[in-house]
Amino acid sequence: MSPPPSLTAALPQYEVGDTIGSGGMGVVYTAVHRPLGRQVAIKQLPGGRSQDPGMAARFDHEARLLASLDHPHIVPVYDYVRTDSEHLLVMEKLDGGTVWSRFHRDGLTGEQSCAIGLATLAGLHAAHQAGVLHLDVKPKNLLFTAAGVLKVADFGISQVVSEGATLVTRGGEAIGTPAYIAPEQALGNPLTPAADLYAAGTVLYELLSGVLPYESDGGALALLHQHVYTDPRPISGVAPALAEVVMRGLVRDPRERYRDAEAFATDLAAAATRAYGLGWLDRAGVPVHLTPRVAACATTGPVRGSAPVAVVRASTPEPPPSPTLADLGSATLVPAREVLRPPRSARWPAVAAALAGTALVGLLVVSLSGAVEPTERGGLGLVVNDGVDRVDLAEPVLLAGALPTGGLPAGGGTAGGDDDPDDPDDDGPGGDDQLTARLRLSAAGVPLGEAVSAPLASQDGRWLASVQPPPLARWLAGGAVTGEVQLVQDGAPVASQRFTVRPAQNPLLSAMGAGSVLLLMFTLAYLESILRSVRRRQLRRSGPVLAAPVGAVFAAAAGLLGFVLTRTEPLVAVLLAAAALGAAAAAFATVARSRSVPAPQPRRPAQAPSGYGARHGR
Repeated sequence: MSPPPSLTAALPQYEVGDTIGSGGMGVVYTAVHRPLGRQVAIKQLPGGRSQDPGMAARFDHEARLLASLDHPHIVPVYDYVRTDSEHLLVMEKLDGGTVWSRFHRDGLTGEQSCAIGLATLAGLHAAHQAGVLHLDVKPKNLLFTAAGVLKVADFGISQVVSEGATLVTRGGEAIGTPAYIAPEQALGNPLTPAADLYAAGTVLYELLSGVLPYESDGGALALLHQHVYTDPRPISGVAPALAEVVMRGLVRDPRERYRDAEAFATDLAAAATRAYGLGWLDRAGVPVHLTPRVAACATTGPVRGSAPVAVVRASTPEPPPSPTLADLGSATLVPAREVLRPPRSARWPAVAAALAGTALVGLLVVSLSGAVEPTERGGLGLVVNDGVDRVDLAEPVLLAGALPTGGLPAGGGTAGGDDDPDDPDDDGPGGDDQLTARLRLSAAGVPLGEAVSAPLASQDGRWLASVQPPPLARWLAGGAVTGEVQLVQDGAPVASQRFTVRPAQNPLLSAMGAGSVLLLMFTLAYLESILRSVRRRQLRRSGPVLAAPVGAVFAAAAGLLGFVLTRTEPLVAVLLAAAALGAAAAAFATVARSRSVPAPQPRRPAQAPSGYGARHGR
């Protein structure tokens, strides 16, 4: 994008080129100083803000401070130009790219990341001693020269534009980069160098681990809310000494962070030396100018052998550019503290979810460990497969029972065929009045099939029958199920007895076993998806309603799987109670999760400048 005429008119001694960068804090153009032939970068204060007298005074003050800074790790300011319509900073142009571009494209070793951290802290320390806060430290504001020297850019621009506060719209769009903003800066509280140390710690966390300390997929307002009200995730994949240093820089209370940038750098240098051994700074290949105190810590420590170099790259795609002031148009800008709301208490729903979950676990443990075999009901004196405990449902099941007094009932078969060949009412073997054995299988009251034997036979005072189980029974029944044998005559049962059937095959190779495992996996994934959507400020109201039935199915499947693995018969009452507790636990957990995420603020139509915006010409 070509520069506006007002900018070129304000800088007649420069040949101004195209835009090389832009953001919420202004636009950067490339230029050449004609008399000297020097390549420079020109920072333009966001359009429409330079007319505000208060902002103009702050910009003048910051420009004088920036021009006074002279440090190898700070981008020098060559000139400051102010006209009726423009406020412009002329700075050194750096051609080595940014830390973000190198981190995203090639990756960085732990040694390089620590060296970048030391260079950043060195520049910040010099600025802080001169009374300048940066307030927008991020990888894109850390630039390399062609020789590889790191320099911190854009000091004080955020202070000029927003007086140190984080500005957002009512719809939740933020000026700046919320991922690196200190909690006190998000709230607009008085700022100290600790705010820059927090941002530097966030950058170091990201470079060493590849991720940010907070989830960044819920929008700018949700990210700000996390920085203010929740603790960062512990850093992983780095040496404990380095992790301790990084996490101290991210403490939410500024009074508990490092007292200054040099103290932070001293501990970082010592921890890096313990982690990587002597000579790590030379191996990093990033030139760093250190104070004697920091240099002593970087050159004193253990000697370690050469180790494989692990390269860390950004594991998330480059975030979309933050909106500029021009992009937001007439939207009213307010400090973030006006739209950030303290999270509603998630304690009671979390406690309720924990109690329901504990009750669920207790119910299943007691039910499975104290399961009592069902009383065998009936008077058949039943013996299955000569008393073998496991029944192969793929083979015929041999049933036997004690003959009642007087032998089998009328019409009952014998081992020899007809009971009375001279009796015209005896239909003989297979006749309608013959006694047969019917085998029924069920689990938790759900029928699994039935089969009928040939007419009974008698032998040695016992009745005998062979029943081929239903074809699908071997694939349906797992663990233990209920079997019922009925003696049937003329299609009506005349006697029956129930017993426990334990299939011989592996219980997980059944519909009950494998099905409960699949249900557990599916419902667990669905629950995680619901909680992730809630974290992204979606399904906030419908989340508990959706989670309750999923939790019920999950708990019932867990109970069924427990019964299958312990080879005990499923109890309907236990499964229903487990489902109720699972539904309660899932619903309360979703409520607790939703209360830990800020509610989206309603979008309002553009308003006339008022309040904070009016004071700044918005």
